[in-house]
Amino acid sequence: MKTKFLLFTCLLTSLFVNGQKIETMQWMNEPEKWEVKDGNLSMYVTPQSDYWRVTYHDFIVDDGPFYYTTRGGEFEVSVKIQGEYKSKYDQMGLMLRIDEEHWVKTGIEYVDGIYNFSTVVTDQHSSWSVIQLDEKPKAVWIKAIRRKDAVEIYYSLDGKDYKLSNQVYLAQHKPVMVGMMAASPDGDGFKATFEAFKVKHLPDLRRLEWLKKQK
Repeated sequence: MKTKFLLFTCLLTSLFVNGQKIETMQWMNEPEKWEVKDGNLSMYVTPQSDYWRVTYHDFIVDDGPFYYTTRGGEFEVSVKIQGEYKSKYDQMGLMLRIDEEHWVKTGIEYVDGIYNFSTVVTDQHSSWSVIQLDEKPKAVWIKAIRRKDAVEIYYSLDGKDYKLSNQVYLAQHKPVMVGMMAASPDGDGFKATFEAFKVKHLPDLRRLEWLKKQK
């Protein structure tokens, strides 16, 4: 009986990551090689893939691998990432996506030998911001909080001390695809590993304020 219980516990652990059933998440642009094991996602990122819309380059690309779940309302999402970056613009992290014209991606982007914490915000046109890191990180933890019409983005190099990198606009009252994204625009792909992916529901701020007034 004890052995059966342990096996059942292991099965539950493999199926769920902090309450998020990772095996039942969906792919957009599924890569050829990927695996979910012990609640973590690893993939070999599709070569010559990216997310970008119009700005400066005058092209639209929307073909990077993206493993997601759909959430309405307000929430907090977090993940730990590790990548074997090789080529210029190799990148991985989180994406929050309403549709092809409205999305946010954030994480590590490798550019000319420099590791940057990078965020691209797209509202019909893409805008890019970067924070240069002093050295190659062993891992990076990312946290994004969606409240009202904004997303606050944080990063950490130790999983404890988080720094705010961006507060960006994302239309409210619309369901959001949220999950793990990677791309290799100029390269032939790389191995990307995502650990401890978690989405936590947050009660709607306006409703909380309304409830308080009713007391």
